[in-house]
Amino acid sequence: MKKFVIVAESGSDITPEVAERYGIYIAPMHVSFSGTSLDDGTFPASDIFRHYEKTGELPRTSGCTPQDFFTLFDRIHEEEPEAHIVYLAYSACTTCSYESALIAAQDRDYVTAIDTKSVSSGQGLVVTNVARFLESNPDVSIDELVAYINNQIKQVRMMFIPGGLEFLRAGGRLSNGAYLGAQLLRIKPVVEIVDGKLIATKKMRGSMEKACAQATDAFLSENNPDTTRVILIRNEGISESIQEMAYNRMKEAGFKEIDWVNTGCVISSHCGPGSYGVALIAAE
Repeated sequence: MKKFVIVAESGSDITPEVAERYGIYIAPMHVSFSGTSLDDGTFPASDIFRHYEKTGELPRTSGCTPQDFFTLFDRIHEEEPEAHIVYLAYSACTTCSYESALIAAQDRDYVTAIDTKSVSSGQGLVVTNVARFLESNPDVSIDELVAYINNQIKQVRMMFIPGGLEFLRAGGRLSNGAYLGAQLLRIKPVVEIVDGKLIATKKMRGSMEKACAQATDAFLSENNPDTTRVILIRNEGISESIQEMAYNRMKEAGFKEIDWVNTGCVISSHCGPGSYGVALIAAE
């Protein structure tokens, strides 16, 4: 009988294999296009890119609904009636999922909801580190667990470079003027998670390969990483040279565990094909 059960959204980009390995339950976020709403993770992200190429229509994304969490919390409680559910949320600044979970958690004293203030593999890194912590510390108290979670949230760092600025423009996150200027000047924005918000912190000029290398070096030098583990983020269209550069940089930095994660449908809808990112835990 488990003492704690972890819940996260599909936007954490935790694979089904990893979720099964650690017993993590995944609540579906949603993607809508062609008049149909689908659960994130039920179709390949490449469908989004093909749809946009054919129609110019960017799919709309939405967070988990209260009903998603009602259904999931009921299922977990039925399967693990003695377990305490720990929901580690996709950044509440960016989606309604956290609020939906709070609605579903009302009158359930066996649910604790915590905003990770991160997205994609930043959230996934926190969630899987917590799962590993529970494996190593099965008798931990809820207060000790929450303290560990909050420390992970405080120390997690994530950056990414969108592969296609047209996705940011189509999604209303980049004006036409800014888009044209970036294209002409070959500017690649570096986006970081800052207190739950997606903030463009730097502008790199030149090729995608050059921008990714410069952004990686800056990110590592600025964040004093804990070299236990790092997650590298990619999706369809990323070049082999960028992947080789990133892996070599992480080996040189001394990371013991280097994992590649492919972005799911929700993240891919915002960053476009050929995107690249890094998620790590900063040393205290």
